[in-house]
Amino acid sequence: MDQSQQLLKKYWGHENFRPLQKEIIGEVLKGNDVLALLPTGGGKSICFQLPAMMLDGICLVVSPLIALMKDQIEALTSKGIPALYIHSAMSYSEVNTTLQNAINGNFKFLYLSPERLETSLFKSYLNALKPSLIAVDEAHCISQWGYDFRPSYTNISSLREGFPKVPIIALTASATLEVQQDICKQLSFHKNHAVFQQSFSRPNLSYEAIGNATKINKLLEWLKKENGSALVYCKSRKLTQQIADQLKLQKINADYYHAGLSNAERQKKQESWINDQTQVMVCTNAFGMGIDKSNVRLVVHFNCPESLENYYQEAGRAGRDGQFAKAVLLFDQSDLNDLNALVDLKYPQPEKIKKLYQGLMNHFQVPAGIGEGKLFDFDTLAFAKHFSFNTLEVTYGIQALSQDGLLYYSESVFKPSTVVFTTDKKSLFDFIHVHPEMEDIINTLLRTYGGIFDYQSAISESKLSKSTGFPFTEIKQQLQTLHQQRVIDFKEQSEKPTVLLLKNRMYADDFAFDFAALRERKKKFKERLETMIQYLQQTALCRSVFIGRHFNDLDISPCGICDNCTNQKNTGAHNEPFKSTTEQVLHLLKNKPYTYDEMEKELQVNDGEQLKITLRFLLAEQKIIHDGKGKFEQKK
Repeated sequence: MDQSQQLLKKYWGHENFRPLQKEIIGEVLKGNDVLALLPTGGGKSICFQLPAMMLDGICLVVSPLIALMKDQIEALTSKGIPALYIHSAMSYSEVNTTLQNAINGNFKFLYLSPERLETSLFKSYLNALKPSLIAVDEAHCISQWGYDFRPSYTNISSLREGFPKVPIIALTASATLEVQQDICKQLSFHKNHAVFQQSFSRPNLSYEAIGNATKINKLLEWLKKENGSALVYCKSRKLTQQIADQLKLQKINADYYHAGLSNAERQKKQESWINDQTQVMVCTNAFGMGIDKSNVRLVVHFNCPESLENYYQEAGRAGRDGQFAKAVLLFDQSDLNDLNALVDLKYPQPEKIKKLYQGLMNHFQVPAGIGEGKLFDFDTLAFAKHFSFNTLEVTYGIQALSQDGLLYYSESVFKPSTVVFTTDKKSLFDFIHVHPEMEDIINTLLRTYGGIFDYQSAISESKLSKSTGFPFTEIKQQLQTLHQQRVIDFKEQSEKPTVLLLKNRMYADDFAFDFAALRERKKKFKERLETMIQYLQQTALCRSVFIGRHFNDLDISPCGICDNCTNQKNTGAHNEPFKSTTEQVLHLLKNKPYTYDEMEKELQVNDGEQLKITLRFLLAEQKIIHDGKGKFEQKK
């Protein structure tokens, strides 16, 4: 057994690597740049965490979500692997202390939110960090042609400039060929870089799209068939609660989840679902990122996602254990209308963007010429009401300002409670002698959180409650008492949406915004919407094949279990009545590709359903192919 497999077994408890993991790790250890496209649940984190354990120095990990960073830090520390993180909601002194610990301590990982990379504080420590590896998680965020562009990700290029010989590994679950190429370009990958793409085929996952049905009835029908764990994705917070309530009335064990709940509520609901105490979680897309639950049997989308990339990631949470699972997408005409209306709503006109920017700066009382690095709590509803915007205008306007690199908005930043001891050990011993009732909590803090004497450590009051046996409220009271007695510095947890200004406020006459880039992003967004709508409406092509081709997986074969494949099998397209149409279609496609409408006209078809059935049959038999843009052609 080589060293990498020994570490795999020691820290992750696995005997063998998953597909492509060993090859990816091998390239990283050779010092080569790597782009790894692995599906949701495909074991991306091991691809950088394991080689980082074999290299001297610290691994810098750029990650977009605080919750995702927090989950990975907890997973690493539970394995005895020391790790730290820096995110957008931390104060200057907290960041400074963390960076000092990263340099002077025995830490293997430093997780960073991308907007922190360009700060003067981080830059002042950069050379002293001496990274062995740079990992870029959710790497599609670096491409403005992708579905989740974050301009702060372009700051990662400064790491390449500072450490040209340090390998970079970029990881994502979904990226088109255009986005893959853009990732490599934006990160200045060396010529000998490697690209690994696992097949987008999920042979155990049956995709289905159901149009023009009564959605709640269809949902109930599926959930009553399925006793296993299920996810139901909805477009709004309000809808998650409404649907969960309707499911409960039908005696279905359901709960709801969205980003507007407190961190404690979200954690409780999440744990209940993971531990199979809740069968169905009705949620927005805030749920699922970083959650690894293998036995999900059903994922239902009650509304249409904005892109096939989003849909593939969310649907892919079903059937990770390799057992049969279903991904069902319910849609109607109102969904299609909503998707089309999003184009103009999501990409506002220049005058609206400028008006919103001025409103935000006035709201935060930021004078022109200053403001960079300032963090503000932000209440969308209160701001919209005061400045006469509707909430969607504010939401998408802020998104546009964020994508232009003017600010960073976080919908729900959870800052955990932190503690650092502010007394020396002798004084602490004397304090315990006078206050013996505090001995349990002090000893528990010292046992549970290493380094708590040296720097602010994130703590969990609920974990302290379990460890000591004291009620949660009593733990908080004891921490506050210790703070008042100047034994510890205790900062209580908080959770509010925030806006971080990335640039000084511009003068009104000098408002600068890249509207050309906004128009190009709007064009790309419209193309993604059109692809999503095509996926919903097309009934001829295997859904796995459609998804695979979108992501440049051209060798994918028909799955045989999606709704389109199943319908084709049930039509009896091989019977006599269809032979003539089959021969005509094959003869027609010999010369050039045709759309369905062009074929219908050319063949003078009276029965459109017969032609559709024939096309499904020929696609399933791989005698013809669909180019993903509306045309059919004979397979070469």
